[in-house]
Amino acid sequence: MNTYEFDIGIIGGGAAGLTIASGAAQLGAKVILIEQEDRLGGDCLHYGCVPSKTLIKSARVYHQIKHASAFGLPEMEIPPVDFRQIADRIRSVVDTIQKHDSEERFCSLGAKVVFGQPRFVDEHAVQVNGTPISAAKWVIATGSSPAVPPIQGLADTPHLTNREIFYMDTLPGSMIMLGAGPIGIEMAQAFNRLGTRVTVINRSPRILGKEDKDMADTVMQIMENEGVQFVLDASIEQVEHVHGQARVTITDSTGNRQQITADALLVAMGRSPNTDGLGLADIDIPVEQAGIPVDNRLRTRHKHIYAAGDVTGGFQFTHAAGYEGGIVIANAVFRLPRKINYTWLPWVTYTDPELAGIGMNETMAKKAGIKYAVITEAFKDNDRSLAEGESQGKIKLLLDEKEKPIGVQILGPGAGNLISEWVAAFNGNVKLSTLAGAIHPYPTLGEINKRVAGTFLSPKIFSPTIQKGLKFFFNLKGRACHIEE
Repeated sequence: MNTYEFDIGIIGGGAAGLTIASGAAQLGAKVILIEQEDRLGGDCLHYGCVPSKTLIKSARVYHQIKHASAFGLPEMEIPPVDFRQIADRIRSVVDTIQKHDSEERFCSLGAKVVFGQPRFVDEHAVQVNGTPISAAKWVIATGSSPAVPPIQGLADTPHLTNREIFYMDTLPGSMIMLGAGPIGIEMAQAFNRLGTRVTVINRSPRILGKEDKDMADTVMQIMENEGVQFVLDASIEQVEHVHGQARVTITDSTGNRQQITADALLVAMGRSPNTDGLGLADIDIPVEQAGIPVDNRLRTRHKHIYAAGDVTGGFQFTHAAGYEGGIVIANAVFRLPRKINYTWLPWVTYTDPELAGIGMNETMAKKAGIKYAVITEAFKDNDRSLAEGESQGKIKLLLDEKEKPIGVQILGPGAGNLISEWVAAFNGNVKLSTLAGAIHPYPTLGEINKRVAGTFLSPKIFSPTIQKGLKFFFNLKGRACHIEE
């Protein structure tokens, strides 16, 4: 029987790797965690979720101050943004969270942390900083990096990605966003609110391509009203660095060729798996363009080597990576054949208002050939939403042919928090009648969840058949008032 130095070796100190290291160590496994950067936390903490949401909050507050009169307050003259102060705030938030993801904390849990670039020397061992490390099982959780597409001139033109955008010294006067996915759209709105003139260029004829068109179009309309410019259905021909600015040459949907110039260029056109330098080919683990192929238990070709998080090319969410970390623990530590199930995986795009979803949206249902019905409620009919001055957006509840809920989308204030009630409802098999009958505090945005369930049930409860039955059994007299036409 082979003996190894560690029970589990984990490569990558992001959401998936930290979840596995923490859980496995506390369960009694001897764990080593290897991270090539000089700090734990991964892309989410340092260049993604945390800094972006911190920036978005600053942009929203600045936007609200500029529009104080909408809340009955005096109009205010406020100075331009000093981006260094925003960057300092971002660093402060990151540093505070970093303490929770420190080497000392994981050592206290029982996991050893090593910093360096690992490379597999065989199926059970890697070499880091010239030292071989062996483990019975390995987990590859190295995450992903921003992809730079092969656009002519882009590689030779200074540009920003999510790794640089949050720590700039100055606020660009103008910025071009290449890509209209969640990252590009979130940053476009935030920087526009801070005072940057933003132009979004996208190859698709719409933004947020995985969302329902009506929801995405509403987000786009809100952003256009705030001043963001969109150039959609555009073919990007060339990128150049001219007189200290970025110049993008495009061909639009009508065949016209035009050039757009800005002080800064942000590339947000997808992600690439971080697999370079790991030596995976040497141990016969294939890497596809999207990432490392795994089975439904997150095992690679070698059953003792797992992969989790962005590196698999699956859902690029921190909460998905954390969930996958739990799947790996179940299989690698408890040795239970637990399989991944993303049926009720929620997602949020942190625009203002936010766009959140769980289960299937109309785009997914149509693609799957599922017949469905849609029940909606508008935020303009929610009392708290009106009080907050946040009346745009709606909630959509999708039902299949058997009137079983298959998904919810929410575009509105606090949508990311509101979707959590549906996370609990779907995972707990809560009936719509239970949700509709539950007492929600008034006035809250959460009442919209109760109301959309009630809207589905109302025609059944207040139907002519029910009325007729109650009149027959209980001698009810019927309507007391009629409006004459």
